[in-house]
Amino acid sequence: MVTSAAKTGCCIVGGGPAGLVLGLILARAGVPTTVLEKHGDFLRDFRGDTVHASTLTLLDELGLGGEFAALPPRWVRKVQVQLDSGTYGVADLTRLPGRHRHIALVPQWDFLNVIAEASRQEPDYELIMTADVTDLLWDGERVTGVSYRQDGQDHHLEADLVVGCDGRSSVVAERTGLRLRTFGVPMDVLWFRLPRLAADPEGVMGRISRSNLLIMIDRGDYFQMGLVIRKGSTATLRDHGIAAFRQRLLGLVPWLGDRVELLQSFDDISLLNVVLSRLPRWYRDGVLCIGDAAHAMSPVGGVGINLAVQDAVAAGRILAQSLRTGRVATASLRAVQRRRWLPTVFTQTFQRIAHRVVVVRSIAEDEAAPRLTTAPGALRLMQRFPVLQAIPGYFLGIGLVPEHAPDFARKQASPRTAVRFSAQSQP
Repeated sequence: MVTSAAKTGCCIVGGGPAGLVLGLILARAGVPTTVLEKHGDFLRDFRGDTVHASTLTLLDELGLGGEFAALPPRWVRKVQVQLDSGTYGVADLTRLPGRHRHIALVPQWDFLNVIAEASRQEPDYELIMTADVTDLLWDGERVTGVSYRQDGQDHHLEADLVVGCDGRSSVVAERTGLRLRTFGVPMDVLWFRLPRLAADPEGVMGRISRSNLLIMIDRGDYFQMGLVIRKGSTATLRDHGIAAFRQRLLGLVPWLGDRVELLQSFDDISLLNVVLSRLPRWYRDGVLCIGDAAHAMSPVGGVGINLAVQDAVAAGRILAQSLRTGRVATASLRAVQRRRWLPTVFTQTFQRIAHRVVVVRSIAEDEAAPRLTTAPGALRLMQRFPVLQAIPGYFLGIGLVPEHAPDFARKQASPRTAVRFSAQSQP
């Protein structure tokens, strides 16, 4: 039995980066906007923590740069990889154009809270937590809203447009019947934390050795670590036991020392099931999918959040006027996909190549594999000509088609937050 029914201009399903950014932009355009988030807060671990240079510029344009810098984040200006033969620069963000020549590392829930708090100041905005969307509402072939469950009660929310921002297991995409194209991936990732000491390396570091690939993300007082493993090999690792896992880490990063003993069981480790997929078509009449709901990214490059946010900005700019009139033509939804299609395909193609060329070789279970005592030619070339590191730096920090906040969504930061931002963001 439906407890209540309501009406909004745009119903956004999912309170992640794409959903909250889109909600803020539309609300500032004067569009009645409702965001439905199925959880009671944003405190979920092992989400991406990277906020890229293009997103930092967007926060400035939205007047939120100061609030974000006050969190405070960790600033990453260079990305390195450590082989058995030494440490090599891979991406140099100090060569980026514009004010932000770095990537910020911050727990995603802090980033989302900044966006959500700004959105709550807008009169046309509503964020409903613990709202679990279960189905779509239809009028013939057109989607006209959603049904959701909250606190044991069923609700209907009618909308001129429903936007699915509910991740790679999107209820919106599934209920809409949009066909998903998936690409095989060779890996999964085991995520865990270990303490970080003041003398430890800073920023983002990749460690590659014989049959091992480890990512270390500096989060201030601890490392967020990801060990890349062959897809489907978790059970084998568990059978070998946690002691063998700790020894494997020490073999890769000896300076971790007795910190690895803090991993007392596999309960301290989370599995990220890596998926790479996209919808050939992101929309139907009355409904659009963006972000991971439209294109699930591999963790390679850590660019998934950046792409999702850029989708949201493009969608907000293209759709705001139509939503103000109360009717969104399918052609406008198609225009959003056309705008974001090239960076999506380009990024996923790059990730698929990286899977084949780097990941598969790095995680092959070959005990006789030689140690990486010589850097590949491309790495050696980037050390000889450091300007080449600006190319992956641009890809990581800005992306192929960066989006900027439309004029109607821009606000100036207050002098107080602007000063605080300036003081904390300088290299």
